[in-house]
Amino acid sequence: MTDQERIAMLEETWELDEGTLEADTVLADVEEYDSMAKLSLIVLMDDEFAVKLSGDDIKGFETVSDILKLMVKD
Repeated sequence: MTDQERIAMLEETWELDEGTLEADTVLADVEEYDSMAKLSLIVLMDDEFAVKLSGDDIKGFETVSDILKLMVKD
């Protein structure tokens, strides 16, 4: 899976228009990145990538790239 495909998953999960996010997009600049988006991210990561995110993980994310690094399938 490419970074672009993973970004598309995030855009779909957060109900963003295609092309809204880039790897270097700062999450604080994304208006839709709110508490519901964070919960959706936790579910997505668990369901699709078997990654359990903690609150500290979520707080540590600054850019989309930070999330992409954890979106790997074995």
